Amino acid sequence: MAAQPGQSKEYLPCFQKNMLNLFNTYLNDLSSFVISASLLVAYQFYLKYREKRNPAYTVGAVNILARTAWVEMIMREGKDLLAVQTLRNSTMAATFLASTAVLLIMGVLTLSGQGDRLGSSWHSLNMMGEKHSGLWLAKLLLLLLDLLIAFFSFSMSIRVFNHVGYMINVPIALGHKSIQPRNVAIHLNRAGRFYYLGMRAYYFSVPVVFWLFGPHFMVLSTIGLIFFLFRIDRAPEVLLES
Repeated sequence: MAAQPGQSKEYLPCFQKNMLNLFNTYLNDLSSFVISASLLVAYQFYLKYREKRNPAYTVGAVNILARTAWVEMIMREGKDLLAVQTLRNSTMAATFLASTAVLLIMGVLTLSGQGDRLGSSWHSLNMMGEKHSGLWLAKLLLLLLDLLIAFFSFSMSIRVFNHVGYMINVPIALGHKSIQPRNVAIHLNRAGRFYYLGMRAYYFSVPVVFWLFGPHFMVLSTIGLIFFLFRIDRAPEVLLES
């Protein structure tokens, strides 16, 4: 049966009213999420801005320079044993963190099936946010997505570390254009970026976890996380002797 013209005109204001009511219901949670995400994004842009002015401003930027110089030294001097030991340590660290991400993913999936039973206790400190079970599951889904990013980042880091283990032991005298120290360093730094992304995913899961207890906890934990990250991201200042 076709809708009458008058019915379509009445449907639009009703739809807008429902959307407005839905927005007002979840206003505190949405505002907290936007504020937290904006703070984290702004912090990352701040680091990029400072790195452009000073390439040695962050620990990550210094590590990129160090890995590039390390590959040059290893391939020039033929220190194969040192290369294998160092890459093995990096691979083991990434493997441990990837395995931890899998365990956390299983925990989140288990928790998602107990929302009705645990919702009241988790929301006991929630003074500002909505306590609807659907929103709680959406928070868990966001946490699950964050942990999946961590898992795949560490997995890709392991993959690239393994590739570098073969390339770094190729003698420079063979003259392979694609396996020169500069190109090998690019692959090694790519593995380092995947590792960095996985660690960021771990760090960013902290505000999402606190969001389960209430939106105000999410904002407070984000501010605390940024102060913590700044302490570990900032490279120590180099003291130059006069």
